[in-house]
Amino acid sequence: MKDRIFTVSQMNKMVKEYLEENDNFNNFFLKGEISGINYYKSGHLYFTLKDSKASVKCVSFRYKFKKIPEDLKEGDKIKLFGKVTLYEANGNYQILVAHVEKEGSLGKLFEELERTKRELAKEGYFDKNNKLPIPKLPQNIGIVTSGTGAAVKDIINTAKLRYENINIYVYPTKVQGIGSENEIIKGIKTLDKMEEIDLIIAGRGGGSVEDLWSFNKKDVALAYFNTKTPIVSAVGHEIDNLLTDLTADLRASTPTHAAELVVPRKDLLLEMLEDRRQKLNNNLLTNLQVKNKKLETLKKSYILRSYLETVVDKNNLLMDREDRLKKVINTNLIQKKHLLEVRMGKLRSLNPEGILKRGYTITKAGNKIIRGVAELEKGEKIEIIYHDGSVISRIEEIKE
Repeated sequence: MKDRIFTVSQMNKMVKEYLEENDNFNNFFLKGEISGINYYKSGHLYFTLKDSKASVKCVSFRYKFKKIPEDLKEGDKIKLFGKVTLYEANGNYQILVAHVEKEGSLGKLFEELERTKRELAKEGYFDKNNKLPIPKLPQNIGIVTSGTGAAVKDIINTAKLRYENINIYVYPTKVQGIGSENEIIKGIKTLDKMEEIDLIIAGRGGGSVEDLWSFNKKDVALAYFNTKTPIVSAVGHEIDNLLTDLTADLRASTPTHAAELVVPRKDLLLEMLEDRRQKLNNNLLTNLQVKNKKLETLKKSYILRSYLETVVDKNNLLMDREDRLKKVINTNLIQKKHLLEVRMGKLRSLNPEGILKRGYTITKAGNKIIRGVAELEKGEKIEIIYHDGSVISRIEEIKE
C-alpha cells in the first residue's frame, strides 16, 4: 500500500469536515457544569463544560442573537444544544453552542406553555367547532416529519398495509433543534396549498420533552390551526398534551396510530360493501314480493272485478253507439251521392258538347260567337262548329 502523507493543516481540515458531516455530532443536547466562562465585547461567549470525569471547550458566536442567558456563571449546571466542530489552527475540537438552558429552566418553559394554552383557549383555537372533519377515505395524504426517522416509515407502512391504493406525499423536515419550527411550518403550508392533498399528518416519533418542544411552539400550533386541509397531530409522547395536539383537527398518540385513525382497512370496506349489497338485494326482493302479493289481492277483490265488468259494459255500449253512427253516416253518404249524380246530370245536359251532339252548331266570325244574322255581313268568312268538327264558309246572301 502506498504511503499517504498529509500536512497538519490537511489533517485538521479532514477531521473538521468529518465531524461536521457526521449526524452523530450534529444537533444534540449536552449537560454539564460551566467552568472558565468569558463574555467578550465582540459578542462571543467562551466556556468549558465539564462533569466529574471530563471537560470540553464550548463557544457561542454572537450569543445575544441566540437568546443565550447573559448571567451564566462559574459552577452553573446547564444543558446546551449544539454541534461538534474543530478549530483547525490548533486541532482542538469544541462544541458550537446554539442554545443554553439553566438547570431547572424547563419548568419556566412549562410555565410559558401554560400561559400560551390559556391564551389560545380563550381565543377559541381549541374549540371543537373550529376543527375540520376528517375524510372517511382520503386518497392522497401529505406527511410532514423527518425524512429519515422511523415515524415516516411507520406511517407509510401502516397506511399501505391497510389500503395499498393510497397515495402518500412526504415533506421531510427537521423535527427538533434549531430551525425545526420554521421547517415544520413551511412543510405544513406547502402541503396545504396542494389541491390534491386530502389530509395532512404532521409529527414525529417519541423523544424527551426537549426533543418534542418544537411542537409546543405557538407559531407551529397556529400553522396546524390555519390549514384549509384537515390535519392530524401525530407526536409520540407521554406528557399530557402538546400545543399542536390541541390546535390540530385530530390528535394521534403516535405516527402509527395516526395512520390507523385516518386510513380505513380495504378488506373491511369491501366486506361492508358486500354486506350492504346483500341487504339492498334482500330489501328489493322483499319489497317486490310484497307488491306482487298486494297485486294478487287486488285482482281478486270485488272492487276490481266490479270495475272490470263496468269497463266491459261501457265498452259494449260504445261499440253499439259506434255501429249506429256508422249506419247514419253510410245513409247520409248514399243520399249525398245520389244528389251529386243528379246535379252532375244537369251539368252534363248544359255542356256545349252535349248540345252539339243533339244536332246544334256554333257559328263564329273570328273569335266572336255569332248569336244572330244581324251580326253578319255579306262576304264575311265564318266558321260553323259541329260536335265532330267544323267548316269554313263565306256569306253570299243574308236572309232575315
